[in-house]
Amino acid sequence: MRFNQAERDAYAAIMKLAFPIMIQNLFSAAISAADVVMLNTVGQSAISAVSLAVQYTNVLFMVYYGLGTGATMLCAQYWGKGDIKAIEKVEGIALRFSIAISLLFALPALFVPELMMKVFTNDVQLISLGADYLRIISVSYLCWSISEIYLAVLRSVERVKTSTVLNVSALLLNIFLNAVFVFGWFGAPRLGARGVALATSISRVVQLLACFIVSFASQNVKIRLRAMLEKGGVLMQDFIRLSLPALGNDISWSVGFSMYSVIMGHMGTDIVAANSLAAVVRNFGTVMCFGIANASGIYVGKEIGANRLEDANKDGSRALKLTVAAGVVGGLLVAFASPLVIRYASLSETAAGYLKVMLAINTYYITGIAVNTTLIAGIFRAGGDSRFGLICDTIDMWCYAVPLGFIAAFVLKLPPMVVYFLLCTDEFVKWPWVLRRYKSKKWLNNITREDV
Repeated sequence: MRFNQAERDAYAAIMKLAFPIMIQNLFSAAISAADVVMLNTVGQSAISAVSLAVQYTNVLFMVYYGLGTGATMLCAQYWGKGDIKAIEKVEGIALRFSIAISLLFALPALFVPELMMKVFTNDVQLISLGADYLRIISVSYLCWSISEIYLAVLRSVERVKTSTVLNVSALLLNIFLNAVFVFGWFGAPRLGARGVALATSISRVVQLLACFIVSFASQNVKIRLRAMLEKGGVLMQDFIRLSLPALGNDISWSVGFSMYSVIMGHMGTDIVAANSLAAVVRNFGTVMCFGIANASGIYVGKEIGANRLEDANKDGSRALKLTVAAGVVGGLLVAFASPLVIRYASLSETAAGYLKVMLAINTYYITGIAVNTTLIAGIFRAGGDSRFGLICDTIDMWCYAVPLGFIAAFVLKLPPMVVYFLLCTDEFVKWPWVLRRYKSKKWLNNITREDV
């Protein structure tokens, strides 16, 4: 296939933005893998407990991701327009929401973690182990709420290398501290699941301090906590109208996806342990996909803000082609990794059998995730079209996937792997709707204002 110079430049620009984000995603996936590998030495119960407790972290991550991409939606367009003051105001507005929501998670995790674990399982041992994990990791939530928004804003103004260095440094520290507290290096106590939580909390505190240092030295975008107290004006209206649907979209999807863990958590520890490993492998397979999704949102949003709508439309098409290729590559990586993962996993015979089937399903499931993420969370949001994703994912998760999973598991009492297969149809069911929206070009809107 031959590309003209404009196409080559566009692909190069998207990949230039995507590559640092891929590196960041790779290290993020490595953290999950390191947690599982290290807890593998502690026992299957520790793996299962942490995989359930971390669902709250996953939901909170999607909250920050939603707020971050919502802020990026506005910031990338204002970056294309060259309006730094508007970007800083949007950052302050996003911080208001992220800090408030983090407290809603941190306080229950600190004071009533056992109740939070009972949502996912009735196993006494898993509740106890998971509660210890949640109590310690609650400290990290507030730090994370500030740093994640700042890093998203940095990416929106094309400072992806700085964002990646800050994130990767924190992730490397997390991996090192995991080993220290799980294996008892340097005389530290062997804390098991609690050690994983402690490592995460310390690394988040260090990351926040590093963000403040970068902010202090920055010539443009800074962490301005006082901006949270300023009147938002028309930008607050735009944030509520455009960005909060993105937040609602990600919360709806992530809570719905956590319901999958609720379903599996009540089907036995074998399927929980197998799913925790399958999720880690899938995360590696989606590294490229999510990098392209984030990069396409930034790149296309910048072009829309500069009022180059036709170029933005063409580059959206190029990003979609890239993400399909990335999904295929990710599926192949899962297929090649599967024999090694199954061989070295310390699972029961039943759990190992479940894992084999789960990994096979994920070889094609990744492509479904890739296409929807790039379109809904990347390209559509770049043009301010966030309501569609909220409606689409809410209907898909809560009217289709979650009810189907509960009925299959607890009414029809189908075998666990049949239930898992049915849950993994969620991404493909919405393809016709999502692709139709993309072709309609209703997502292609310049949402900047002349005077903010």
